[in-house]
Amino acid sequence: MRTGRRSTDVGLIAVSKTVPPERLRLALVAGIERFGENRVQEAAPKVAALPGAHWELVGTLQSNKARRAVELFEVIHSVDSIELARRLDRIVAEIGRPPLPVYLQVNVDEDPSKAGLSLPELSPGLDELLALAGLELRGLMTVGRLGQRAEDSRPTFVRLRELSERCRAKQPRLGPGLSMGMSDDFEVAVEEGATVVRVGRAIFGERPPAEANPAS
Repeated sequence: MRTGRRSTDVGLIAVSKTVPPERLRLALVAGIERFGENRVQEAAPKVAALPGAHWELVGTLQSNKARRAVELFEVIHSVDSIELARRLDRIVAEIGRPPLPVYLQVNVDEDPSKAGLSLPELSPGLDELLALAGLELRGLMTVGRLGQRAEDSRPTFVRLRELSERCRAKQPRLGPGLSMGMSDDFEVAVEEGATVVRVGRAIFGERPPAEANPAS
């Protein structure tokens, strides 16, 4: 049962991990312009091959690849710690690029298998994060629950939306963006207020069997 408010303008990120540049060129011609990658090293040759596309990082970012990520991506959806945010801020200043749009990944389910800021970390850390001049905090991001039905993810999406509302009531400078919803549950995410969905398999088909990264 839908409990939130459907977004009027939902952005689509086509998660392109394991998809070769030749297929991505076809997607670009078909009108898809925003692509999401999980790994910095896989994204680099694709970014060079498709200069007309817009690239966003949706997978976990290791700190030792942060500089390259700042150079490659227009948006990072997976800032999952205050330490990583500080590092990105420093790199932006060193490179001299405009503020980097980011989403804060939050583990709203308190699931030990998921990455993301915990609720106790987010609340006291938000003032510091908003003060980082090199970052533009567009909003919050989360990954839905693994379950048999798309509906299983709804409580996660409701929690993120409600958390965003509470945080923005105290800190209006936090952007209203909600990056949530993937191939199996994006429709539920949109019903609960997603402003960005990260869809890969539903666009490009099944991944190779060895690929197992839950970001699309």
